[in-house]
Amino acid sequence: MKNQLRTILLIAVLSALVIGVGTAVTPSLAYVFVALAVAINIGAYFFSDKLALRMHGARELDSAQAPELHAMVAELAMRAGITKPRLYVIADRQPNAFATGRNPEHGVVAVTEGLLDLLSVRELRGVVAHELAHIKNRDILVSSIRWAAARAGAWQTGTRQPSHCDRATSPSHRQHVHRQSAVGWGSGA
Repeated sequence: MKNQLRTILLIAVLSALVIGVGTAVTPSLAYVFVALAVAINIGAYFFSDKLALRMHGARELDSAQAPELHAMVAELAMRAGITKPRLYVIADRQPNAFATGRNPEHGVVAVTEGLLDLLSVRELRGVVAHELAHIKNRDILVSSIRWAAARAGAWQTGTRQPSHCDRATSPSHRQHVHRQSAVGWGSGA
């Protein structure tokens, strides 16, 4: 419930920012900025997961390609009491994982080939369980909308647009990634 309230607050702040800045610059086009705020919020709610996956070149990983990983995720999702999320893999040597989607029924877990090659099965379970906790607690929607807000803010100011995975370089997120033996689910290692 707390995350849903945070999401509503974030949407309201994003809308007020877009409408306020737009109307301050061009008062006669206020209706355009109201429509833009609505479009950004609808887009953030329904499409931010697809945009994040596309931006990273993620491809869906079917159960024939990685049966052990699918079994692991299914077991962990069942223990968490959520629907098994779809799995995506990103062709990147940098070890990372993230969860996205607007709710547990539309959850997605994406992992990089670097993460799959680097971690032991036990460590990978920990990383996947961490991402599933984001899905269960519904903080993925807050993060997705926050990401969309940052993209919109960057667009309005003309600054660098942040990556959905910029958190992978933050010290708090790096602690979830450990260097160990390969599990062989990545790029064929």
